Amino acid sequence: MAHNAIGLLEVSSIARGYEVQDAMLKAADVELMTARSICSGKFMIVIAGQVSEVQASVAHGIDKAKGVLIEELVIPNIHGDVFKAIGGSINLEKEDMGALGVLETFSVASIVEAADAAAKTSDGKLFRVHLAMAVGGKGFMMITGDLSSVTASIDVATEAASKRGMVVAKVVIASPRKELFKEYI
Repeated sequence: MAHNAIGLLEVSSIARGYEVQDAMLKAADVELMTARSICSGKFMIVIAGQVSEVQASVAHGIDKAKGVLIEELVIPNIHGDVFKAIGGSINLEKEDMGALGVLETFSVASIVEAADAAAKTSDGKLFRVHLAMAVGGKGFMMITGDLSSVTASIDVATEAASKRGMVVAKVVIASPRKELFKEYI
């Protein structure tokens, strides 16, 4: 059965992060997408599964993370492209390359939430969601397509991330050089 929900926790302790990860995985039937230390000594855990299982796992993790919890998120009915974009499994074809939208946020939860909103907004193609590694704990997403779709997606994604006060920057490039897509083709 395909996953239809994503959950994540970000904690301020690496050691406690491993403890929280273990508790979350024991609490429900979920798949671990990623768990690792991230910049500034924090730890993130990202899981996927069915809505009720993800909710149970995250709730258990929140309880275990008392005193170190920074941020939590559960998105039920998440757009399927978000999983692929996080996993880096979306390759672009030359014909996919259009306008380029990039949103950068201060946190993992805010970029996942923003990416889901963007993917559900228009015909733009979400192809990258980067979670915190080697970017100071920040996240960013990339989307391509026709200019109006990319603009609409980035605007909706920015609004979603703004609710948490986490937007760093947004950019829409109408006619990007093809080299900007080099590592995704």
